[in-house]
Amino acid sequence: MTYAQELIAARPAPPAPGKPITATRILALVILALWAALALAMLALVVTGWDEAKFLRYGPRYLSGLWTTVTLVGQAVILGGILSLPLAFARMSNNRVIGGIAYSYVYVFRGTPLLAQLFLIYYGLGSFRPQLEAVGLWWFFREAWYCGLLSLTLNTAAYQAEILRGAIESVPRGQHEGAAALGLSKSVALRKIILPQALIVALRPYGNEIILLIKGSAVVAIVTVYDLMGETRYAFSRTFDYQTYLWAAIFYLAIVETLRHVWAWLEARLTRHLKR
Repeated sequence: MTYAQELIAARPAPPAPGKPITATRILALVILALWAALALAMLALVVTGWDEAKFLRYGPRYLSGLWTTVTLVGQAVILGGILSLPLAFARMSNNRVIGGIAYSYVYVFRGTPLLAQLFLIYYGLGSFRPQLEAVGLWWFFREAWYCGLLSLTLNTAAYQAEILRGAIESVPRGQHEGAAALGLSKSVALRKIILPQALIVALRPYGNEIILLIKGSAVVAIVTVYDLMGETRYAFSRTFDYQTYLWAAIFYLAIVETLRHVWAWLEARLTRHLKR
């Protein structure tokens, strides 16, 4: 029987193998360099083309348009979330009539452009003025802001309903069976057990939907809503300076980045019990 009389000295770990230079890596580096050059060029244009008079004149209008965009999207997200709840449960219903109606709604609003939906509501329903006046709804459909809010709400409700439906169906069946074994009613189990788990799954898709809605809300400028894009079009029509759209892009980028970081913090906060 043999045994070791001295320990082997510790040795450093072998060096990590270097990544080979491939055509894909070269192409990726070239694309990143082009994007960096484009960003530097845009920054140079902003610096060299700075006009204090235009900034003082149209800056407040940009801030007003920014507030309009945030308000419009915020209300559309909340109203769409409320509408998406019955839609999601209707999509999961065993009743073919209810399920068919909900499926048709989701199919139409997810399968058609937001701009077309806005035109159908603003111009299409606006052509029925006598009928709308008879039922007392003309005050709503004559205002472009309300039509924009309605179109955004109906559109995001279809997407949110599918997000919520997929999240609820992703919860394991054992959770339902465990709640039933404990004697919990279906409503209590849904509110206390199923929905909290489903909302964690749906958190990131909800963030993506809000970001897409922020960018898509620019279409309301076409029907004379002075949101951020509407004020940008107004500034361009007075100055014919292409930098007005550059500033609008910067504002939209700032909104999206702020929301992305807030959503990442919220997701990390709500899922901290799932991390080791």
